[in-house]
Amino acid sequence: MPGHATARTVLSETEGGIRTITLNRPERLNAINHALIADFNSALDDAAGDDATRVIILRGAGRAFCAGDDLKEFDEQTGSEAKVTAMVESLQDITRKIVLGEKIVIGAIHGWAVGGGLEWAIDCDFPIWAETARAFFPEISLGLFVTGAVTTLLPKLIGPQKTKDLILFGEKFDGRAAFELGIAWKTVPEDQLFAEAVTTAKRILELPQAQVRDLKRVVNRACHLDVEAAMALETAATVRGFLDPATAERIGGFTAQT
Repeated sequence: MPGHATARTVLSETEGGIRTITLNRPERLNAINHALIADFNSALDDAAGDDATRVIILRGAGRAFCAGDDLKEFDEQTGSEAKVTAMVESLQDITRKIVLGEKIVIGAIHGWAVGGGLEWAIDCDFPIWAETARAFFPEISLGLFVTGAVTTLLPKLIGPQKTKDLILFGEKFDGRAAFELGIAWKTVPEDQLFAEAVTTAKRILELPQAQVRDLKRVVNRACHLDVEAAMALETAATVRGFLDPATAERIGGFTAQT
């Protein structure tokens, strides 16, 4: 099987034109840390530059898609404003590559999709959710802020009021609710999730690839002209949150309970 692999935190392999990128920290529910951000960026760069890759499937190993920022490593993520800004910009680069890249990205969302993980699910072109998947935005309650361009992508999917509702109050919802809201493209039983993602990928492979790339480029760039502006504002707000001493207190209290 032709394949590619980055470091342990993200796995990447290609078969028959389909690149499967797997977030691979199952012992931490694929929570986001420096290594995973770097490895995910590298996997997306490799897929973008690989002519054999025509469509990408994004999924998580183990019991979850992605549990968001690894708060157990919060102390390692903070420090100087320059350090935090560089980390958040690297995180935002992942959204740039998913949303503004040429290749269709199919999300296979199961288990928990929390914070940044939920944001990546929203970034996908065709997010397929397990009916039992669970998701929420915890950032505001912890003194942080959302990223992933969701401040502009999500209002277009579900409207500004529901966007503020979900982000402010951290309401938990499952895959069925994600579909009803318009966040999920479709939902399936969890045991059919990856097969459905592969079936969708194969449908895309049957189409003229230049036109598929053009469609994603034209639709996403026409609909999301404000992605960069939104991410710049998100980054500034997220950096402020990371550097706020009160955030460290909230996160210390949260991690003590987990």
